[in-house]
Amino acid sequence: MTNLAGPPAPDPSMNLFEKSSALAAQASAWISGNIVDILIAAAIAILIALLLLGLRGFGHKLIASRSDGINWRTVVGRVLSKTTLFFIIMCAAELVAEHAETPATLHRAINFLFVIAAALQAAIWARELILGLIQHKVGEEDAHSTLGSAIGIIRLLVTVALFAVAIILILDNLGVNVTGLVAGLGIGGIAIGLAAQGIFSDLFAALAIILDRPFRRGDAIKFDATAGTVEEIGLKTTRLRSLDGEQVVISNTNLLNKQIQNFSGQDERRFILRFGLVYQTPPETLERVPEIVRDIVHRHEHARLVRCGPVAFSPSSLDFDLEMRMATVDYDLAFATRGRICIEILAAFREAGIQFAYPTQTSFTAAPDGTLIMPYPM
Repeated sequence: MTNLAGPPAPDPSMNLFEKSSALAAQASAWISGNIVDILIAAAIAILIALLLLGLRGFGHKLIASRSDGINWRTVVGRVLSKTTLFFIIMCAAELVAEHAETPATLHRAINFLFVIAAALQAAIWARELILGLIQHKVGEEDAHSTLGSAIGIIRLLVTVALFAVAIILILDNLGVNVTGLVAGLGIGGIAIGLAAQGIFSDLFAALAIILDRPFRRGDAIKFDATAGTVEEIGLKTTRLRSLDGEQVVISNTNLLNKQIQNFSGQDERRFILRFGLVYQTPPETLERVPEIVRDIVHRHEHARLVRCGPVAFSPSSLDFDLEMRMATVDYDLAFATRGRICIEILAAFREAGIQFAYPTQTSFTAAPDGTLIMPYPM
């Protein structure tokens, strides 16, 4: 039978020395009267503490064993490695207190410390999990880059939010009325959000660009009538270098509201060339044009002819469309290949006697009998 007898709890009217002496006597009586329960609970608590320490060590090994970037093993390792010694000790103490008939005063003290340790540990685990998942998605970059700055801001916001929730939970578990505190924090957050609405709008737009990655630094993009290469993604604005060499600066919020064309994700590039031939070109020669063009395009390693043929009767030309694809993401290489194909087509047409058309007007003269004659001898 467990011995519940012991000295009475300290009288609130006692001074500090008397209270300390009474608590010591009560603890001594508790230990001597419940030695078996305490030893059993302590043994279980030691096993749990060793298990938590082992999990923390396993987390450090997962982090140390990573080879490339942040993966799921690294995220789990970061969470486990952040298990604090204070939490481990309080878990063990709480287990002993719950199963060894601990005096009420000592039990309340242990429970008070355990609530603090558990709330703070939960906040730490949640922070590492959230940040780990974010970095797993976006990867790692230099701390001085825009991504590094954004991750720093996310870490600050997540830390403040989680630890604020942890503190509120601690106060609530200790019997403090937190209704007014929560209401005050809510009103304060709304006021700050309204005052800095524009700043936060661009900030979260920057985070959306970095996390969702519709484009990256170095990508060639186009929106509205602006085209250029992304030079920098800032926390408020994005800077592009236009095709004319000018720097274009646009706020992140406005940029995300536009339809963006990203040319950097293409596996191949598509080009359409339109050319016109004179109406005097014989039909049999027109039939040879697609074959001539196909032979020229297929001479180039990255080029592939999609189609070539007549598409329209224009006022001064027979119009042809040449559609081809370049199996390369290098725009400069594709541009140079297209230029060489154009020159070779020009040389091949000249050799075959095929004339390109250009905007002209031809006047016809009527003969005495009313028939039309050309203005030059046939």
